[in-house]
Amino acid sequence: MIHLTCLNEIKPGERAVVSSLRTTGSMRRRLLDIGLIENTDIECIGTSPGGDPSAYLIRGAVIAIRSEDCKDILVKI
Repeated sequence: MIHLTCLNEIKPGERAVVSSLRTTGSMRRRLLDIGLIENTDIECIGTSPGGDPSAYLIRGAVIAIRSEDCKDILVKI
C-alpha cells in the first residue's frame, strides 16, 4: 500500500520516493537542481540536534533541507 505524505514526516533511516513538488519560483528551481524530481529515491539520514534541518541522501549526495521547505515535497512511502 502506498502512503502519500510530506518529506518532513519521514524519520531517520526511512526511505521514500518523490511524488511531486508543491513549491514555485526559485525554491522549486533549487530543489529540481539537486535532483528532487518525480520518482527519485530519497532517504532520511538524520536531523540536527534542534530538529531542523534534516539531512537526506538524494542521488548519492547528502543534502540538508529545512522542514519549512520539506512540507512542499510530497513523497510516497
